[in-house]
Amino acid sequence: MIHMKQFILISATVLFAACTGKKEENTSLAGKKAELQQLTEQRDELSKKILALETEIQKLGGSTAPEKTKLVQITELMNSDFSHYIELQGKIMTENVSYVTPRGMGGQVKSIFVKEGDAVKKGQLLMKLEDGIIQQSIKQVESQLSFARNIFSRQENLWKEGIGTEVQYLSAKNNVESLEKQLELVKEQLSTTSVYAQVTGVIEDVSIRVGETFMGSPMAGITIVNPTLLKAVVDVPENYVSRIRKGMQVVVSIPDLNESFNSSISLVSETINVTSRSFTAESKITGRSAVKPNQVAVIKILDHEAKNAIVIPVETVQADEKGKYVYVQSLENGKLIARKKQIMIGEFYDENIEVKSGLSTGDKLITKGYQGLYDGQLITEGK
Repeated sequence: MIHMKQFILISATVLFAACTGKKEENTSLAGKKAELQQLTEQRDELSKKILALETEIQKLGGSTAPEKTKLVQITELMNSDFSHYIELQGKIMTENVSYVTPRGMGGQVKSIFVKEGDAVKKGQLLMKLEDGIIQQSIKQVESQLSFARNIFSRQENLWKEGIGTEVQYLSAKNNVESLEKQLELVKEQLSTTSVYAQVTGVIEDVSIRVGETFMGSPMAGITIVNPTLLKAVVDVPENYVSRIRKGMQVVVSIPDLNESFNSSISLVSETINVTSRSFTAESKITGRSAVKPNQVAVIKILDHEAKNAIVIPVETVQADEKGKYVYVQSLENGKLIARKKQIMIGEFYDENIEVKSGLSTGDKLITKGYQGLYDGQLITEGK
């Protein structure tokens, strides 16, 4: 088949020769017009023939232009495991934060026996409050009790000898018992001036000073944390409420330490925060010396996992009116052809996407050079 451009060139040459041959004959204006009319009719006839031939060639599945090949890169598909994570930013918190409080009404600080960073055990003395007035009360009650016991002893001896009344005896006895109870109460008040650790841990904060009044407030007191009982806490957006449940696997990463470790969700809050429209999820982690409460953490919650799945780069997926599709390499009549394949996708994570249907193991996916391809285009595999 003669190419259209060659056909036009030959025809034009013939016309030019014909025109040259009649140059001497068509010297008048009328002759030139007649010659122009003849060439114009021949040109229109040739255009109609060219258009008809092009239409016939296209109907037969061919092209009027020389077919070009496109350089692409191919990846043969293999089954692989696919995991999808919900990735959120949270923080590390301690399972046990204790704000030291007095057992009584509190009082003025007399002595402090610990400092920030000290390791303490449950029951260890941390602080002593002013006890001067209570000490005086104890001495006074003890003096009164000593006198009351002396009176009671004498009254008891008289009563045994039949001297005195029963009322005098019982009154002296009751007075002793009342003062004994009063002494116990005052001594108990004295014990409240000694402030002890309620838990074992590390002194995180000492925000009280000698001479200040200690009432057990977190803003003015002693804080103890247990660094071996840590948890990762994250606020999860409300739209994930149906996908998050207790026991799901979690990867906790500490960016500042470049460290990651596995855990699972131990707690999911039952309510949605009305302000942030989120709920809380917690994951317990084993205490590590480098991990500190309030550190920023990246929490990745595993909410989807597929074994032996078809996984492809998300950038290779394109869309048209029928849905999602990719291009694969096909060998047809000894030629490499690009074929369009409609696919159904699943979850995507990072740079990969799961393909539910449309592709199979062994398919040769076009991963580079797919832009601008069309179905049936000749391709050349590159590296």
